Amino acid sequence: MRRSSGGGPAGATASTRLSWMQRLKQRLGNLLTATPEVGMDALPVRVHGTEFARTAASPVHVKGFDQPLVWVTFALLMFGLVMVYSASIAIPDNPRMGAGYTQTHFLLRHGMSLFVAFVAALLAFQVPLNTWERIAPWVFIASIALLIAVLIPFIGKSVNGARRWIGLGFMNFQPSELAKWGVLLYAANYMVRKMDVKENFFAAVLPMGAAVAAVGLLLLSEPDMGAFMVIAVIAMGILFLGGVNARMFFLIAAALVGVFGLIIATSEWRRERIFAYLDPWSMEHALGKGYQLSHSLIAIGRGEIFGVGLGGSVEKLHWLPEAHTDFLMAVIGEEFGFVGVVAIIALFMWLTRRIMYIGRQAIAMDRVFAGLVAQGVGIWMGFQSFINMGVNLGALPTKGLTLPLMSYGGSAILLNLIAIAVVLRVDFENKVIMHGGRL
Repeated sequence: MRRSSGGGPAGATASTRLSWMQRLKQRLGNLLTATPEVGMDALPVRVHGTEFARTAASPVHVKGFDQPLVWVTFALLMFGLVMVYSASIAIPDNPRMGAGYTQTHFLLRHGMSLFVAFVAALLAFQVPLNTWERIAPWVFIASIALLIAVLIPFIGKSVNGARRWIGLGFMNFQPSELAKWGVLLYAANYMVRKMDVKENFFAAVLPMGAAVAAVGLLLLSEPDMGAFMVIAVIAMGILFLGGVNARMFFLIAAALVGVFGLIIATSEWRRERIFAYLDPWSMEHALGKGYQLSHSLIAIGRGEIFGVGLGGSVEKLHWLPEAHTDFLMAVIGEEFGFVGVVAIIALFMWLTRRIMYIGRQAIAMDRVFAGLVAQGVGIWMGFQSFINMGVNLGALPTKGLTLPLMSYGGSAILLNLIAIAVVLRVDFENKVIMHGGRL
């Protein structure tokens, strides 16, 4: 006779199975509704042989940053260090400049500048772009204050008739380099704030033009027209990339050309530079305003295809002035020839294109400020290197602009590396967002 289900082995088995299912439902319900606690993954749940466990939320891991950009920047820095040493090694033998210098003076100073700039770049990389956006107006104001301070006789340091540097002991700081960075940040921040009125000339363009004009007046007082040209092009480029229409862009470009033309026309020594550029070999200019250009062309001509070899330059032996700064490219052309010049041009073209791509990628992700900052850095590096190379090759009139990342100059290297570090930060944040992370 069959026993009832309320007792005996069959009833016990059914009740055990029922209670086990109730405990499973209760435990799964607790796991789905309870708040996360530390150590919850120590109690796994098994369902039909599969183990489920609660794990703590883990951050999104991004595979580094733009390594090709880092390596190209590093290559330019290291090659620049070698060429600064090569171009400056004969300066102690120069009777006009040699007193107090050793053969490694500029090498050691440039190496120290690279170290300081590298540390500053590491710190700049840690700063989120949101923070840069917040402090952009203050960086611009600080650059204005330093441009005013450098004009004060007991603060600013005068070299060759130009008052452009503030002595800091271990280095001479050039406020115009900070002004490039300050205007770049401010222009990007300004376009984000004025995005709704970017089609209105008086509301969008005129205030930015007034800010650039104020910086320009201070730079022309030093004088430093080259830095003013770079800053004007950076601001104009950011306005255009930020959405200002083509008609206003060409109006701004025409106004800038007119302003620079007026500056040249009203300055006798600037006019002489233009005439010397047009005919540097004439008896009138060869030993005057055309001296640097003529010897730069001689250096590049001596290099021919493959150059005379590292250290073999003759023009750096007291013939070519400022060989380790503004005319470093001429020494490269003499020692490494056409191949070396083309290689440097190719690296700067790749660098500029890569930076512009990172900025375009950020804008496509609705990170307008970050994208405009990156593209502004691309304009800065591309335009300044274009001007420096053009001057060295005789394609443009002589202008005192260094070759970014390569020429001797502590403040230029410092701000160049900070700008590259911020571009790397833009790329890093782009990748975090693409991988589903939060900034």
